[in-house]
Formats: sequence, C-alpha cells, structure tokens
Amino acid sequence: MYDERQLSERCARGEKPACRELYDSCAGRLLALSTRYTGSQEAAEDVLQEAFIKVFSSISSFRYRGEGSLYAWIRRVVINQSLDWLRKEKRNGTVPIEETRTSAEVDEDEVAVVPEDVLAGMVEDLPDGYRTVFNLFAIDGYSHREIGKMLGIKEKTSSSQYFRARALLAGKIKEYIRNNG
Repeated sequence: MYDERQLSERCARGEKPACRELYDSCAGRLLALSTRYTGSQEAAEDVLQEAFIKVFSSISSFRYRGEGSLYAWIRRVVINQSLDWLRKEKRNGTVPIEETRTSAEVDEDEVAVVPEDVLAGMVEDLPDGYRTVFNLFAIDGYSHREIGKMLGIKEKTSSSQYFRARALLAGKIKEYIRNNG
C-alpha cells in the first residue's frame, strides 16, 4: 500500500509516476462506484476520467487528515462528478408514484439468497432517480438532508425516493426467489 500523504504531495508536485500510482491504486473501486450512479460502464469511464482531471488539477488543495482521507476525498470527487453527469443527462428526476406501487418487504435472509452480482444488477436497473438516492443513502451513507442539497431536491423527496427504491428492490428480490428458489 502507498503512503497517502507522500503520494498526494508527489502528485501535487506533478510527478507523473505518483499520479499513475494513485490512479492505479483506486481506479477500479471508483469505476464501480461511478457505474452504480450512472448505470453504464461507458458513462462511468467518462465520469472517472473527468473526476481524475479534477483530482489532479486540485490535489494541491487536498489536506491530509489521516489514513484513508485521500481516497475519501477522491471518492467524493467521483460521486460529485457522477451526480453532475446525471444532471447533465437529466437522469436524476423523480418517478411518479403510480409506477412504484408495491408493498413487498424482504428480510436479511431473503436478501442473502440473492447473489451479489444479481443484487447489483437489480440496483442498476432502478429508475435513475431512485438508484441515485438509494446509492447515496444506503451505500454511501449520506443523510436525506445532504442528499437533498446535493441533488437540489427536498429532504422528503429524497426520503420518498429511497422508500420507493426499497419497495421496487423488494419486489425484484421476491420475484427472483420465486423464480430461483
């Protein structure tokens, strides 16, 4: 593993090998992160490229705050860049309630039956707005207040989008279990 403080300082000085090392050390995880938001490998690759342009052009403003802080900072840049892409594509809107009527709920044991790649595909297939809020809240740990500010929506809208995303996922999980049980 690399020393984040030294690596960030070397990148800030413009050392190309350090920039390559930083990119190589986290690009795979960040591509997966961006794909969760964009729903497309191709779009995620574009987002990741734009994000690293921002990272390398502003790395001198990064302040080391302990182990993991560099990755956390870059991760935030990738999330913001992914959200910018969604806004440009106008793909973070809400979905009408009538499209999501379901009362299905699942428990942890049912979710555990679904292979991880299948579950990831289910999340990827959610409508864009739902997927975005689901990722921000359930996976990345943002509050509905923070999500509202990030997406320019009301906190309650974020909460309802998350609830509807969970309901859609529950229905998909139940269907998967019925068909593969």
